[in-house]
Amino acid sequence: MRMTINGEERSFAGPLTVTGLLEELGLDARKIALERNLEIVPRSSYAETNLEDGDKLEIVNFVGGGNHVSEDLQGSDTGFTVAGKTYQSRLLVGTGKYRDFEETRLAIEASGAEIVTVAVRRVNVTDPSQPMLVDYVDPKIFTYLPNTAGCYTADDAVRTLRLAREAGGWTLVKLEVLGDQKTLYPDMIETLSAAELLVKEGFDVMVYCSDDPLMAKRLEDIGCCAIMPLAAPIGSGRGIQNKINIRLIVEQTSVPVLVDAGVGTASDAAIAMELGCDGVLMNTAIAEAKDPILMAKAMKAAIESGRMAYLAGRMPIKRYADPSSPLAGLI
Repeated sequence: MRMTINGEERSFAGPLTVTGLLEELGLDARKIALERNLEIVPRSSYAETNLEDGDKLEIVNFVGGGNHVSEDLQGSDTGFTVAGKTYQSRLLVGTGKYRDFEETRLAIEASGAEIVTVAVRRVNVTDPSQPMLVDYVDPKIFTYLPNTAGCYTADDAVRTLRLAREAGGWTLVKLEVLGDQKTLYPDMIETLSAAELLVKEGFDVMVYCSDDPLMAKRLEDIGCCAIMPLAAPIGSGRGIQNKINIRLIVEQTSVPVLVDAGVGTASDAAIAMELGCDGVLMNTAIAEAKDPILMAKAMKAAIESGRMAYLAGRMPIKRYADPSSPLAGLI
């Protein structure tokens, strides 16, 4: 029996069920999702699903792409709610670009994040002993947010998230459909199409989008549970390029608004929070810092201080100087 698994043709002695194949490959059925000829195979039917000669299989898992409550903000901030669940940490972090899974774990813990984004990628079927992200970042403690990083069409994004739901049972997902490899800007036409279908299928969609208030409004009207406008191109570290549009999106939107992509340092995160955003999602700014663990701590503090500054209400910006010392009784 010959089958194509994750793009590679392999031979097996038949007959085989999905369960038998996974046992032969040495894979844990609890940590993967399997697609057979473009149809997801439910985990509950692995033992009864007979494989046939010529089948094409995709086997995927989550890779790096506790409730951590900040003592400093307890009592002064109630966190933000998305898809019916409230999170105290307003910092969301990615799991890619780190040197190894151990550094990933340490950085996430230092950040205080409760939501971590994960990419859906093919399982290494040639060496199933390789460590997986779930071995270091426990999905029972952290909320996994499967994303569609690397997808350039609505069809690919929807297919990826259907597999993600099968792998872990999560319906809270992050949708991103990219327009081109140079800018990694969102293709908003494809994004709108994918978002509409995913919402109809019962997904809670947090959506990466342009900083266009009109597009953000359409995504909210479709039913997305969070709007995530970019600050700057993904991985650029340039910070918020259009404060006016971000503020307009915050003012018009009734679901959480989280800045996504382009944050480079702690001051960028603080600015996003001072604009009234509900949170910030970042990966490269922490993972590619010289000291990722220390940067994660800095980002945690920046998110908290920026949020407190927003709640406090900044002083008005004035054209001329205004002395703070009283003039009465001047010698």
